[in-house]
Amino acid sequence: MDLAFVEEFDNIRSILQYVQAGQEGGNAFADVVSGDVTPSGKMTDTWAKDYYDYPGAEVYSYKSGDLMKEKYEEGIFVGYRYFDTFEVPVRYSFGYGMSYTDFEIRTDDIKVSGRGMMNPKVSVTVTVTNTGDTYAGKEVVQIYASCPQGRLVKEFRRLAGFGKTKLLAPKESQTMTITFPLYQLTSYEEESASWILEPGMYGIWIGNDLNTSVLSGALELDEKAVMTACENICPLKEELNEIVPDAEKVQAREAAWQKEVKEKRMSVIELKASEIPTEKVDYQPVPEELPGKAGKIVESLSVDQLALLATGDPGRAQGNALGSAGISVPGAAAETSPCASEEPWNVTTIALVDGPAGLRLKREYQVDNGEIVASDFLAALEGGFFSKPQEKRGTTYYQFCTAIPVGTLLAQSWDVELIKRVGEMIGHEMELFNVTLWLAPGMNIHRNPLCGRNFEYYSEDPLLAGMMAAAMTLGVQKVPGCGTTIKHFACNNQEDNRMGSDSILSERALREIYLKGFEIAVKDAQPMSIMTSYNLINGVHAANCYDTCTKAARDEWGFAGAIMTDWTTTNVQIQGECTAAGCMRAGNDMVMPGMEEDHENIRKELKEGTLDIRELKRCIYNTVNIILQSNQYEDAVSYEKQFDGLGEWMTVK
Repeated sequence: MDLAFVEEFDNIRSILQYVQAGQEGGNAFADVVSGDVTPSGKMTDTWAKDYYDYPGAEVYSYKSGDLMKEKYEEGIFVGYRYFDTFEVPVRYSFGYGMSYTDFEIRTDDIKVSGRGMMNPKVSVTVTVTNTGDTYAGKEVVQIYASCPQGRLVKEFRRLAGFGKTKLLAPKESQTMTITFPLYQLTSYEEESASWILEPGMYGIWIGNDLNTSVLSGALELDEKAVMTACENICPLKEELNEIVPDAEKVQAREAAWQKEVKEKRMSVIELKASEIPTEKVDYQPVPEELPGKAGKIVESLSVDQLALLATGDPGRAQGNALGSAGISVPGAAAETSPCASEEPWNVTTIALVDGPAGLRLKREYQVDNGEIVASDFLAALEGGFFSKPQEKRGTTYYQFCTAIPVGTLLAQSWDVELIKRVGEMIGHEMELFNVTLWLAPGMNIHRNPLCGRNFEYYSEDPLLAGMMAAAMTLGVQKVPGCGTTIKHFACNNQEDNRMGSDSILSERALREIYLKGFEIAVKDAQPMSIMTSYNLINGVHAANCYDTCTKAARDEWGFAGAIMTDWTTTNVQIQGECTAAGCMRAGNDMVMPGMEEDHENIRKELKEGTLDIRELKRCIYNTVNIILQSNQYEDAVSYEKQFDGLGEWMTVK
């Protein structure tokens, strides 16, 4: 929201913004304004003094006059990274939040563990005291890092970690240790195709928002360290003029805080590059053999069955682009194909349900002669506002789901454990309504305040977005056979031409800002599925992008689930080409909700040899593997239990 207008009117003393807070939002609002509960939320975005203070404000989306191209000329300088580095005054800083009480944060210790081992960690121990006399409250401790300005120009500070206290009574203290991977301090070097730590001093800033954080210590690295050696992806195909800060000013600010470290004799932890191992990514070819039960099933399927399983099920009832949406679970967005549900395969169907604020199901439906009465999918949206009235027949049943706060509001809690509990609640509702995949959370970056779906997403910061998505996933997937679908993968940052916009950006910006949150969510929570976005990335449709779907998600991050398209991606195209066979080549496993034209395209390209049968089988294997672990089977177990070490560093001790 642009609040510049308040400066024109002296009579405006305060403004209260109330957003989509879920069904308990009214009670929460009353609790806070009455003083029964002390607010403890923090901003997940920077609020500029004026809209035109944002980088690229004049050319964002429709303002550029070209809805076919979206040039990310701000590079890595998104949100507070821009305002903080370029020293642009703001109305409310990133991480800012009000309270009825005051807190003191004292830094006790900073240390590095795991030297000489893969994935070393930085731990910061602080003591937080409620210094007020009246109100109990919670505080969010935020840790920022200044990385050395070397060959790569960097933001002045970036969020490295955070943690939230328990409810502290007046004068009560809590000592807490916040841990984050040293990898969080790396930058992507395109020249060497690697994530690196440049030599020099890394400042550690601690506080309860960005602007009031205090320099509290430092790390110092002797030589360049390569933490991950990989390959470049998504090559830029045209000229892009990224903004860069004034080098002299940046260096002067760096020299100033480094001088402060020395003058105040702050703790400086010495790091040696020789103690930091390099992970070399092993990019895998298309497998010749597929393992386990899912592999045996896939190898026994016919070409027609493989083609059908590559999409949702378009063959029942509705006869439109939404296929079987809402047939078994009224209001569901889609179902997978039943073509292998019989003996000997027993690959059942699973239901996929949308909803940015909890499950979005049809409020009421009818059952006649033992069958759910089919209806227009639009009847499930906005209480049926967009659909034509339909004559009721049979017995009416009702579905009531919990409306939770939208993504941005949840993230403003900065409370990982709370988000886990919300996720677990949603998982139990999925279990109740026979839903396997929740088509959420959305986690795209708040690149500009004019993006129409920012409310659904978490933050302008990729670490915060990634940790929120990971926490929600860990909660949902604690429930046996239930899973999340993190989306929209990737660079879906405007809505004016979301079906056809080409996101033009450097690989460094792509990796450090727009893929980073997805990377964190995958590595720390292993969501069951990922949904690709409608847009192109440097000229290639996200759904047909091998570099993001396979090289990044699977080979670099270790993603083990299934990848699906957004709805009607292959048959509603504004520019470029996006085909079902192209999805299979890319490692995008499911075309949703699926149409007959998709099956025809796959069969055609198999026959012509432009699609390798092994590529198709690889994708169907991923889908079948997830289905076999779903809540449609009595012996389903929690998906998260199949992986070691998920979310460990996210826990504050």
